Amino acid sequence: MMQKIPVQIVDASTFAVDSKIHVRLTEGLFQHARRLVSWPLLFIYFALVWVQVDGQPWLLFDFSQRRILLFGTSLSWHDLPLLAGIMIAGTSLLFFMAVGWGRVWCGFACPQSIWTWVFIRIEQWTEGRANIRARHENQPLRGTFVIRRISKHLLWISFSIFTAVTFTGYFIPIRELVSDLLTWHVTAGTLGWLACMAALTYLNAGLVREKICLHACPYSRFQGVMFDDQTRTVSYDKNRGEPRSNKRTADDNNGDCVDCGLCVQVCPTGIDIRDGLQAACIDCGACIDACDAVMEKIQLPKGLIRFCSEDQLANRSSTLWRPRLFAYLLVFITTSAAVVYGFSGKTELLVEIRRDRGALFHQLDENTICNRYLFKLESFNPELQQFNLSVSGLPNLRLEGTASIDAENFGQWLPYRICALTSLLTPLPARSELQVHFRTNDFELIKITTLMALNR
Repeated sequence: MMQKIPVQIVDASTFAVDSKIHVRLTEGLFQHARRLVSWPLLFIYFALVWVQVDGQPWLLFDFSQRRILLFGTSLSWHDLPLLAGIMIAGTSLLFFMAVGWGRVWCGFACPQSIWTWVFIRIEQWTEGRANIRARHENQPLRGTFVIRRISKHLLWISFSIFTAVTFTGYFIPIRELVSDLLTWHVTAGTLGWLACMAALTYLNAGLVREKICLHACPYSRFQGVMFDDQTRTVSYDKNRGEPRSNKRTADDNNGDCVDCGLCVQVCPTGIDIRDGLQAACIDCGACIDACDAVMEKIQLPKGLIRFCSEDQLANRSSTLWRPRLFAYLLVFITTSAAVVYGFSGKTELLVEIRRDRGALFHQLDENTICNRYLFKLESFNPELQQFNLSVSGLPNLRLEGTASIDAENFGQWLPYRICALTSLLTPLPARSELQVHFRTNDFELIKITTLMALNR
């Protein structure tokens, strides 16, 4: 039976002496890989909101029209289970990756991490390298550093506003939103939403940063459950590295770790990976790149810090593929297949019919019984823009109202009256089932309703 790996919960106050982490940027294999993932995701986030197909946004959560435009497909609120299926598939994929390779999602693709790295780069560009920022942190601001500090915060705020406007553009058409902002026709509610989103972005990526990963993100607490002794995660090889020493005074009994501290300086959450697996580790690989660079300089093999499992560190046999990993993969494949199948049967036309509750029926004359109704249509297919109406179910039925409903009337309650002939010889039953037909060129939807009459 696989053993769970104990995960240390380290208090955030131990991350840095002045309670703020000054991250030192490094280069290397994993940092290049992280940028190959994060920069395209950033581009997609800011660019996708502007993409239109046939004059419609490619991705829009339109609450006012109760629809979701998803990559050229229009979904109704009846199709929300499809979104739930997408979320379940994404969660199972996340768990699959966590069991196999730790928190690589957090380190390489999580929005909190991506935006934090952007803000760190802005900070280094304006205020200088990490050692310079740390030196000025507790000193009075003077000279050009005041301008640098103000420039940093202005750039942070600008990027936060840009982020907030883009995010809001996934709920309000971005062209309409930008036009309203430029002409000052935006509503107070929208302005309040933009201010909140910009403030949260500025706070999370600029000021709070690693505390979100440790205290607010539930994923870090899942590690003790998701990880086992065969999970490949960022690990320090104590057998090889200990005891630590400065290589100038080292002897044959010392390990390869020279205690340079670079693995701590480059960590975005400020932990020391040499203390073991910790809840704040996001598996970004920055400490691996920094340590490999040091090992290369002192002509020692790389991999003192690397992605490996507990079994590998203990020189025990280790396998990546195991039943629990297969189980999460199976859930992901099954859920994804169900979502794909669900899209083939999504709602094309939504029809609602309400009877007039004020009167069960209306006796137009001694030979005619009428019932009043309200019809509402919502089309979720751009090709379905006009429908012809008819009714069946009883002989000599008559539908009174607009015989054709087009796109201009979608979403509106339209009054109708259905009348049927009756007599002493052929009385109508007290309750009759009717079929209302909504037809267009190659599409027909039949809605069932009832006709109430006097039971003679």
